[in-house]
Amino acid sequence: MTAIAVVVAAALALSGCNSGSDPNTGGTTSPASTATESVSPSASPTPTPTAAYKPADAAGPAQNVPVPVLPEVAKTETKEGLEAFARYWFELLSYGYETGDVTQISEITSPSCTMCERAKEVQRGWHEGGRWLGGGKVTTPTVSTNFKVAGDGNYQVAVQVSQEALSYYNPDGSLDSTDPKPADSGSLMLAVFKDGVWFVNTIEPIAG
Repeated sequence: MTAIAVVVAAALALSGCNSGSDPNTGGTTSPASTATESVSPSASPTPTPTAAYKPADAAGPAQNVPVPVLPEVAKTETKEGLEAFARYWFELLSYGYETGDVTQISEITSPSCTMCERAKEVQRGWHEGGRWLGGGKVTTPTVSTNFKVAGDGNYQVAVQVSQEALSYYNPDGSLDSTDPKPADSGSLMLAVFKDGVWFVNTIEPIAG
């Protein structure tokens, strides 16, 4: 079942001006006191606390999982951009195992990618009906490309993929099953750059 997995607070204190009249001067008023307007210094912005990330366990699914962010360089049609994009894609894959959210990865991946669809099926399915997944984190120790367009019009990226063991939990917290950590494997990503963004056509295992 394993798959290529300010509040800015400011206080403004204004003092009032008091005045009185001297009956011996025909009602002419003279300032009894002059108050100087004082403004307290603005308080420093109070940072919004960030909820702590908590990985999934038998007590419940992962919480406050950081959403992967596409690096600026990954928006360019360059060797560095393609490699950064490939890392980002696998970060989204990992995010899917923890959350079941496959929205972002689906937007940049062809539905004809068989391995991708299988992974998303597991991710979505095991985050429905109160179920959840534990583990399965995906990392990419090595990513490389010669940045040459192949005959089929795709750029090719070789990716070393490492994934943690994956646990399947039932709504009551009981463990349904576990996939042990698989051996690190090689994947070949075939991608194109169109309309200013990278798009994955397919990902295939590298044999050998």
